[in-house]
Amino acid sequence: MNTSTATILAIDDDDISLRVLARCLKGFGYDVVTASGGLQALELLKLREFDLLISDLRMPVMDGIMLMKEIRKRDIPTPFIVATACGSIESSVAAMRSGAFDYIEKPYNQDDLQLTVQRALDYHRAMTENRQIKAYLQERFTFQNIITVNSAMKEMLKMAAKVASYPHTTVAIYGESGTGKEVLSQAIHFASTGMPTGFVAVNCAAIPEHLMESELFGHVKGAFTGADRDRDGKFSQARNGTLLLDEIGDMPLSLQAKLLRVLQERTFEKIGGSASIPLTCRVIVATNANLLQRVEAGSFREDLYHRINVFPLLIPPLRDRKDDIWQICEHVLAGLQQHLGKPLPGISQKAMDLLLGYDWPGNVRELRNCLERAAILTSGDLIRPEHLGLLQEEHLSGNPQDTDRLYTTYNLKIPTQSLSLASLTSQILAQTLEQCRGNKSKAAHLLKIDRKMFYRD
Repeated sequence: MNTSTATILAIDDDDISLRVLARCLKGFGYDVVTASGGLQALELLKLREFDLLISDLRMPVMDGIMLMKEIRKRDIPTPFIVATACGSIESSVAAMRSGAFDYIEKPYNQDDLQLTVQRALDYHRAMTENRQIKAYLQERFTFQNIITVNSAMKEMLKMAAKVASYPHTTVAIYGESGTGKEVLSQAIHFASTGMPTGFVAVNCAAIPEHLMESELFGHVKGAFTGADRDRDGKFSQARNGTLLLDEIGDMPLSLQAKLLRVLQERTFEKIGGSASIPLTCRVIVATNANLLQRVEAGSFREDLYHRINVFPLLIPPLRDRKDDIWQICEHVLAGLQQHLGKPLPGISQKAMDLLLGYDWPGNVRELRNCLERAAILTSGDLIRPEHLGLLQEEHLSGNPQDTDRLYTTYNLKIPTQSLSLASLTSQILAQTLEQCRGNKSKAAHLLKIDRKMFYRD
């Protein structure tokens, strides 16, 4: 909201005083609407919104405080300024206690009036932006943003919503790559705090072992060569928020013992420091690995496994909840419409059959990428099979109806005898490689597949 174009509702039963106030406000560059009393003001508020309300305190039938209370009952968040007779401090204090943003004294001092109005409008702008940001964040980070009709997925989300109310409970999220473990972590965090700030994610597989301890716990100046200043680690950065330890199964054994101690004692120390720092963040761990197998193999501590497995949540792979594919496609395409700046395409039945027949080894992430590519490629109102690219044979269900599409797409001769999808794929690979004179890279590019497909037995 640009405060120079703000609209102010001025309310006073005294006509002369109302005209003086309106003239001053218009002189400041604001649009002004006037009301001769509280009842008329309420009628105007039914018709439109205002950026600021300024009302005389003493009016017949409905005074300023009564008007303000009635407005608050109606959940109108517009800031409210009361105008009082010079020296009426008690009335001004009573108005502030009732919810007024501020008060101004009559007769009006133009400098004081302009300053008070500007402060109120700045406050209204900030509150409006805050509500818009919060609405956006709620849409993006809440459990409601995780699209599902699958019963197992719904039950898992119910459990996640329950544990969100217990910030000291460690949550372990299990699921294949691409299932949305970080999205679920953010939803738990947002349900706990109401804001995405304070959410810190660490990929335990991406940080070199010799840097990980400093990355997690921080260090003090002089703790080691190159430590020229104090540095906060991820545990400190996530203060009063959430720390996600992603790919926890890849954490080095030397760090696992220290993490176990932190989770048990809920304190930690920086490298080179002696001060005990309280742990004030929620800890969520996530992995696509089978931790019990790693425990048996000796690469993951059994005591740490039991410590982090307080509240396990398993996200089913997309191949086990294909009843969600329709809804996920609608949700993803709706988001892509704004991202790509083009009309929202639909999906043809044949394309949907192909999506439903695929096993999605990359899960929801792979589906999102597939849809974005298809939405870019389509020039019409529908995503068709040819926009999806050739999906890897080992992940297709082998529906006979896909055979003609594959041959038509790659301009190959349709065989008269019935072929399995495996045989069909082999023929496509062989014929395309022949067309490309044995150039595997060129053939892979033409078919939009991985070059490794040509090296399989």
